[in-house]
Amino acid sequence: MTKRLESRRQCLARMARWTPALAVCFPRAASFASDPQPTLPVPAPTGGRAPLAYEDDLFLDELEHANFQFFWDEASPQTGLVKDRCNVRGNDKTVVSSIAATGFGLTAICIAEQRRWISTYLARERVLTTLRFLWNKLPNHRGFFFHFADMNTGERLWDSEVSSIDTAILLCGVLTCGQHFQTTEIRQLAQDIFNRVEWNWLAEDTRLLSMGWMPELGFLPYRWQDYSELMMMYLLGMGSSHNALKPDTWTAWTRIPFQYDGLRYIGSFAPLFVHQYSQAWFDFRDKRDAYANYFQNSCIATEAHRRFCLELRSQFPDYSEELWGITASDSSKGYVVWGGPPAIGPIDGTVVPCATGGSLAFQPEATLRVLRNMRATYGFDAWSKYGLVDSFNPLRKWYDPDVIGIDTGITMLMAENLRTEFVWKTFMQNPEPRRGMELAGFKPSSPALVSSNPVVPSK
Repeated sequence: MTKRLESRRQCLARMARWTPALAVCFPRAASFASDPQPTLPVPAPTGGRAPLAYEDDLFLDELEHANFQFFWDEASPQTGLVKDRCNVRGNDKTVVSSIAATGFGLTAICIAEQRRWISTYLARERVLTTLRFLWNKLPNHRGFFFHFADMNTGERLWDSEVSSIDTAILLCGVLTCGQHFQTTEIRQLAQDIFNRVEWNWLAEDTRLLSMGWMPELGFLPYRWQDYSELMMMYLLGMGSSHNALKPDTWTAWTRIPFQYDGLRYIGSFAPLFVHQYSQAWFDFRDKRDAYANYFQNSCIATEAHRRFCLELRSQFPDYSEELWGITASDSSKGYVVWGGPPAIGPIDGTVVPCATGGSLAFQPEATLRVLRNMRATYGFDAWSKYGLVDSFNPLRKWYDPDVIGIDTGITMLMAENLRTEFVWKTFMQNPEPRRGMELAGFKPSSPALVSSNPVVPSK
């Protein structure tokens, strides 16, 4: 397997050096201040729970079950660490695990046990194996874990960084297990792993958290500055009862107002996944802080992305109401961070299933239409034993042989939230996310009320 030299987030940070030019090249993503036009209607969000048709629920059950098999089969039985990716068209022998994939995997086990795809005994044993390894053996620095590790030994791989966001994703899975499995050891291990994290170390000289740290270099130069999946990390850090972040860190990062085709929302110059990851666990429905209702904001951002893809049909005729969605993924030329609006990366007609899979709770009807079409139209080429492959390009007749853990995970978790709200309900029973949201100033909000002019905090 070719080494991925940069994570998707590091690649985006590097690209940020030229993002100011995008506002000139793509004026539709300009600030709201210059255009007071009201937001156009978008399909009404369901709040996560929709009365699904029987065939839709059956399809999602098949998809989720296949997704779960990745997290069960491609994890080490000795450590619980989950592979970063897997070639589903061959005999995959890779040993590179990702702590973020492991976080999704822990949550996947909770879903599977709830749905009786595995026994409670097997689920608890795998969770205990994972949590014991995380607590006792997996190398960490001040509670934060290295991004990539050997799945069988826990040894750091690829000189990877101690990752702040990937640790946060792992912790979301850890806390979900602590709530779902009512055993003393699982709950205690979950609390011990979470409480070991020194969030205040990450913010010693700044309110903007670093993306990571390396033993050889110290802190990475990139900061969590703009709206993205960072919300989970800031809220976990603020809600911790040990080494917590100060509440004013919530106002430190920038909420950039975007406009596209009359739609207004908070966003960033980044792919669609930035709207999805925090909301796989944190329930932002019917709540808002001083700036936005973030669930509704993601509903609008997803609709903007759908329209953006449809406008590309003159260049890429495969895009349609039944086939759209681009986010960071594999491509025929390697791993690419791409999406829009505005256009990011060398878009070439590739579609990425997790773009719509991770948005199931935001736009159920539109995304289900795409996912079911992918399964029905492209069959074995796009479908594998672990669900849809990471990406494919019908124009070039290229189909990725791999699935990627975090992309498979966001699809599975959002599908379950759409169907039952299970992940939201379970994770939000923890006091840490509730306390973090309270300190961030979240208040009840009607789902129909969304600021048409999101506030950008001054620095």
